[in-house]
Amino acid sequence: MIVILLCFIFSLIALNLIQYIQRKNRDTHLDYLAEKLEQILERETMERLLLMTDDKKLQALLININKLLDKHQQEIAKYNQSRHSMKRMLTNISHDLKTPLTVVLGYIEMVQKDETIKQNEQERLLLQVHRKTVEIIDFMNAFFDLARLESGDKEIPLTKINVNEICKDNLLSFYDIVQLNGLTIDFQLPDDPIHVLGNKEALDRVLQNLLSNAIQYGSDGNILGLTLSVNEKHVYIEVWDKGKGIEEQKQDLVFERMFTLEESRNKAFYGSGLGLTITKRLLEQMNGTIHVQSIPYEKTVFTVALPRITY
Repeated sequence: MIVILLCFIFSLIALNLIQYIQRKNRDTHLDYLAEKLEQILERETMERLLLMTDDKKLQALLININKLLDKHQQEIAKYNQSRHSMKRMLTNISHDLKTPLTVVLGYIEMVQKDETIKQNEQERLLLQVHRKTVEIIDFMNAFFDLARLESGDKEIPLTKINVNEICKDNLLSFYDIVQLNGLTIDFQLPDDPIHVLGNKEALDRVLQNLLSNAIQYGSDGNILGLTLSVNEKHVYIEVWDKGKGIEEQKQDLVFERMFTLEESRNKAFYGSGLGLTITKRLLEQMNGTIHVQSIPYEKTVFTVALPRITY
């Protein structure tokens, strides 16, 4: 009986000792994890927590902490990218406002100070002032439109719309410009009506942005194309040209705020760098997408995809 009692006592002692060692190891591991996690958060590194342990609960904790770290690091990357984009956008806004404002100021000073200037020259200068002022207003309107879209303040109600008619109307609106530039139009529209769940005003603006860009940057290809096609779930609108195109490394950047092809800044007319960003945001509001593929002087295609409805 005494032997049995002693065995029981020794078993309890051994069990307590094992539990003590396990607790000690767990405390050591937890201290290490807490210290390492603090270092990662302070230094904002891309590290993950690594620990060799057979403790199932610690393993589960480690997995969840690493998931949180991944999410945290992704948010940091997004924040840094957004901050960089915002700084670049403000720099470009400053440039794109300063240039026309300086021109406007110069014209006004000429009219004010040069008493010998003739009436027809005054009228020409005032016309230039008006043109530059409209350019500034259009730029600021585009900027505020983008701000409203990204903040969710601009509502875009969705209804059933006829894409065929919208494509035709927008092509016709550019007819004079196309003729002036000596371009050939290649459009392929199905005879049967095609409908999407969208917003006519928003889709009009999308097509106007894409068509004007194709004319502006692709007119040296001497052709402007628009193709409308469908499958069971989606409607696809392709606006294309055969001009100088977009370099491969820049194709992912064209939808970013304030991105413009650098040579365009030396022309009399150039984009604000907001048009394609607004286009993308408008399509997102309509549950659509847009992407670009470009082979210079072969074909540059902007493809819009929207959900199709058949009722």
